[in-house]
Amino acid sequence: MTHARSLCPLIFSLSLFASASMPAAAEQWQPLLDAELSQWRTYLGFPNPGTEVSGLKRADTGKYLEPVGYDRDEWQVFSTRTDSGEPVLRISGEIYGGIFTHKNYGNYHLRLQVKWGEKKWPPREELPLDTGILYHGTGEHGVDYWRAWPLSQEFQIVEQGVDGLTGDWWKIAYSQINIRCAAENDDTPHRYSPTAPLKTFGGDQAPITCRASHDNEKPSGQWNTLDLITYEDKSLHIVNGEVVMALSGSAYPSDEGIQPLTQGQIVLQSEAGEVFFRRIEWQPITGIPEAYRSYFEQ
Repeated sequence: MTHARSLCPLIFSLSLFASASMPAAAEQWQPLLDAELSQWRTYLGFPNPGTEVSGLKRADTGKYLEPVGYDRDEWQVFSTRTDSGEPVLRISGEIYGGIFTHKNYGNYHLRLQVKWGEKKWPPREELPLDTGILYHGTGEHGVDYWRAWPLSQEFQIVEQGVDGLTGDWWKIAYSQINIRCAAENDDTPHRYSPTAPLKTFGGDQAPITCRASHDNEKPSGQWNTLDLITYEDKSLHIVNGEVVMALSGSAYPSDEGIQPLTQGQIVLQSEAGEVFFRRIEWQPITGIPEAYRSYFEQ
């Protein structure tokens, strides 16, 4: 994990964290989305050969040999429109990557609405639409398997439970986390259950994903409300008002041992499919809300 060493001096900008987590009115929801995307930056990875990008090296096969990088998006992978007077973020999915917050966030409740579009891109033309909320994004982007995202934890968003469930957890880069998640046998996926033994996922080894407890997504074309609550090393994935996973021990391995991963950027993925987000907002919290504390008291 040589890239883990290089992250250590970069982890967690305290000044950014302080400014992000201490608004004047802590009890109020703070909007993150406006028409200008003023609170966000972008990173785009390696384009498909069919996407024309000037200035990037290609192999003789047409395959791109380097990423688009930060803050370049003439293809409008990320764009906004106004719908009934409020901004809506469209992510086309044409190039793998993400739109991520300027600031780092920790100890917060994030709330947003999401619905699917129709456009799909390689390599997922025949697969369900897919995106996700990455939280505690830390270090450089493009360090994961798809070379598109930073070290982070994923709140998976996937269409209609065909290829996973909205609310699943995925390892991004070399993150790890503890989940009450178990598989019935070697041929079935691990699934969250409040009564399952606590198990460490990710890090230097498999498993790299845990399914949500159940599918609570609305039909395609309807808006879904997602809530992410994260405090210190704990987090909750909530889909349309129902908890589908509780997680703890957010961390990553390094040459100096296991390091906490408890704050960072919020990232929305571009993952070969069209998706829309609106009403993206957050508020700081001083603990896991009382209604959800029982998920961490077993």
